[in-house]
Amino acid sequence: MAERPVSAASFEARIEALLGRMSLDQKLGQMTQAERMAITPDEVRDFHIGSVLSGGGSTPGENTPADWVAMNDAYWAASTEERPDGAPAIPLLYGVDAIHGHNNVRGATVFPHNIGLGAANDPDLLERIARVTAREILATGVEWTFAPTLAVARDLRWGRTYESYGETPEIVSRYASAFVRGLQGDLGSDSVIACAKHWVGDGGTEEGVDQGETTLSESDLRTIHIAPYLPALEAGVLTVMASYNSWNGVKCHGHEYLLTQVLKDELGFSGFVISDWDGIDQLSSDPQEAIVLGANAGIDMFMVSVEWRRFIQGLKSGVERGRIPMERIDDAVRRILRVKLACGLFERPRPSQRRWSGHASFGSPEHRAVAREAVRKSLVLLKHEGDVLPLKRDARILVAGKNAHDRGHQCGGFTIAWQGTSGQEFVEGGTSIWEGILENAPDAVLDPDIASVDPSEFDLAVVVIGERPYAEGMGDIRSAERVEPGSRPHQDRADLAPYGQTLQLSALHPEDLEVIRGIASSGTPLVAILVSGRPLVADEEMAASSAFIAAWLPGSEGQGVADVLFGEHDFTGRLSFSWPGSQALTRSQSPFNSEPLFPRGHGLRLTDG
Repeated sequence: MAERPVSAASFEARIEALLGRMSLDQKLGQMTQAERMAITPDEVRDFHIGSVLSGGGSTPGENTPADWVAMNDAYWAASTEERPDGAPAIPLLYGVDAIHGHNNVRGATVFPHNIGLGAANDPDLLERIARVTAREILATGVEWTFAPTLAVARDLRWGRTYESYGETPEIVSRYASAFVRGLQGDLGSDSVIACAKHWVGDGGTEEGVDQGETTLSESDLRTIHIAPYLPALEAGVLTVMASYNSWNGVKCHGHEYLLTQVLKDELGFSGFVISDWDGIDQLSSDPQEAIVLGANAGIDMFMVSVEWRRFIQGLKSGVERGRIPMERIDDAVRRILRVKLACGLFERPRPSQRRWSGHASFGSPEHRAVAREAVRKSLVLLKHEGDVLPLKRDARILVAGKNAHDRGHQCGGFTIAWQGTSGQEFVEGGTSIWEGILENAPDAVLDPDIASVDPSEFDLAVVVIGERPYAEGMGDIRSAERVEPGSRPHQDRADLAPYGQTLQLSALHPEDLEVIRGIASSGTPLVAILVSGRPLVADEEMAASSAFIAAWLPGSEGQGVADVLFGEHDFTGRLSFSWPGSQALTRSQSPFNSEPLFPRGHGLRLTDG
């Protein structure tokens, strides 16, 4: 881990001094992370809670930075209140899923999801994005984000494909250290704590089933899925989150070899491991047994959404009955204290008094300019015929398609709500793709659902198509009846309706092809822009279009799309995932088991038309 000006030796001496003053109850509280809606500040104080988090869409008040600061201030004050028994007051950490900007908060700068950033292939840009994200997190009084995601997605049917930078470990590895550096900096007051996730193999599950089974040799696990963690660890990432998936039949949350022997002992990780949301529930239908298995495997802090009281009781019972060694508890607490000391948490003032709290830079034009640059660099031009690009500002442009004027769809899942939102209402600030076009071509016309066109009225059409928002299991492409391998007993991913049963865009969203064909049949040249969390089989849509652009999930700054459409910048994005053609529909839909329509690295420039 990166060191603060205080020496690591003095950290260890301070840790041992704190540990010596802590009761068992206080130690167990430090190992507990509860969701904000299930715990009050008084309970944080009384149970010595180590951390609180916001789940997706769980926000205070009117969801403004000021509301977040006030909430964190109350939790902080409770955790640092002087104890009548003389036990040390240990400030808590507040954690959020700020995975593409501080995406839970109204008015935040929302960056493209990772799949688009992978196409940009720009580690320097990634570090700047992480730095902006850290500033906006700090503006809300928060200290910790569960990012970066270092998954190497190997099957496009996985509902979290958009959280992956690419299908091979090289691009993910290049980004890992840059993002950690951008978030953690020098671990001073301008920094937040990073969390590399999900350890390990989450992107390699069979048939892309979320939280399923990853079956492969240890050599392949290390080469493909562990490799991106090495630069993150070298950069000093302070926390690592365990993964829901299993590896060769054993759930990672209970995998002592992966969590302790490999991550901590072999790779020298000295920070702490946190579970995913109720992740230990998958280890056993007996909650007590699940706690024992998770703790002994090497989980240090447990993310427990609601039943945190029961968890603490179960953890204490495991210790008192000799099933969890006291040495394991002390090791976990040492690691948690080490992280809190390393980031200067004990020295930071309460959230409302911190330098960045409520700062005017939150959602500022300067921050949005970085996001707009990221959008420009992420766009991949897959087809260009007839010199339809760049667009001319005085052209008669028709803009159509359901995703043309929908900032919610642009941002995708994990934005304001867990599964994302639709429309303009919830993503405040920024521009839709339509608004970006209108800024450049004031005479452009928007008609999202147009069925037919008079070719004498328009010179060209831009049709923005694609997916609606989703997250995790609800983004999977699979049979609705499927029961996944190794699913947890209390809430199978199979209980969540999948996004669909095919990667074929025309089957998932026939309305897109209907609009495209209606316009193309008039002879009007057409530029199709696909907003999606993964490559899709779009042969029919491409065939009817003069140009076809993969825009991924660009986030709040749709104007970045217009910057390239009108030629202010050229297309520079290159595929970080192989793009499937129609043959993938008759074989495994993994890009590794079919000849791609476009290989990884493909991407045209305007001069390549």
